Amino acid sequence: MKKSIEMAGAFIGVIVGAGFASGQEILQFFTSFGWWGIAGTAIATVLFAFLGMNLTTLGSRLKATSHKEVVYQICGKYLGAAVDFVITFFLFGVAVVMFAGAGSIFENQFGIPAMYGSLAMLVVTILTLMFNVQKIIVLISAITPFLMLLVVIIAGYSIFTTDLTAAQMDHLAKQQNSGASNWILGGLLYVSYNIAAGASMLTVMGGLEKDEKVAKRGGILGGIGLGLLILLINVAIFTKISQVGGADMPMLLLATKISPILGILMSIALLGMIYNTAVGMLYAFTVRIVPAGSKHFNWVVWVIGAVGFALSFVGFIQLVSAVYPAMGYLGFALIISIIVAWAINVKRSKVKSLVAKEA
Repeated sequence: MKKSIEMAGAFIGVIVGAGFASGQEILQFFTSFGWWGIAGTAIATVLFAFLGMNLTTLGSRLKATSHKEVVYQICGKYLGAAVDFVITFFLFGVAVVMFAGAGSIFENQFGIPAMYGSLAMLVVTILTLMFNVQKIIVLISAITPFLMLLVVIIAGYSIFTTDLTAAQMDHLAKQQNSGASNWILGGLLYVSYNIAAGASMLTVMGGLEKDEKVAKRGGILGGIGLGLLILLINVAIFTKISQVGGADMPMLLLATKISPILGILMSIALLGMIYNTAVGMLYAFTVRIVPAGSKHFNWVVWVIGAVGFALSFVGFIQLVSAVYPAMGYLGFALIISIIVAWAINVKRSKVKSLVAKEA
């Protein structure tokens, strides 16, 4: 069970980046639909658990070292090539968003120019990639409990101190910019782009685990944990929408309003989660191009990181709004393929069971 929990923590750590933990993504894809956003979180939770379970299990079964093996297994030769390209491209896009998010936190919370914050995150991320994969997974999972505790505190405070009526919350929430046209699509898109981005590291984590049952539990627990975080962050922002609507990082603003100390702790947690996602995305992107043990790996990751750093100057909110919705639509191909592969596997298992009974 310990390995499954560690894998679940790493799953959450990879997915929960700047936009998620800060509340910006949750605001756009859930809170902006008012009370219906709560229903959207239920859709996201079920899908995260189901897809996480399948990706870690397949990774374990195929002993995957990158997402390529799993993608071609579930999508076939031609669709697999297209999905592989999409995932690889957006791994880099998410890493760029993480660098921009780090810069935003340094500038808004500590008064340090965004450029230096992004540069610091880039350097720390690349240095981490010099470790082996198992150490990276342990590092990624370590910060998750700390973030969850802070989110629980902020959500509890927001619920018990809100001065808005249910109708006011709903009205103000619906005035915010949305990442989708309705709450159902919002929940589906949110899972789609996160899975498209996280699939690579999920399959690698599964590939390191010999026991498929352990990998399967890790995927399920990670999905449930993500759903709980979405719900708590959504509720926290929703109940304080009059104060944090339109903010770059709503959760950070809420934490600072509660207490400057809590704001600093939340900043540290956010930087930790940004670091987690940046490491996961940049590693997964680089190993798809150059094997981790290759003599070219180190200089290639520095070149890729430098390009990502330059692109991070576009701006955090702009990147979240542009990269994630597009990634979500393209990620639907991966989700449909996973569901079809799962259905085929279930059917085969039933046939085998029936044949065994008749024999």
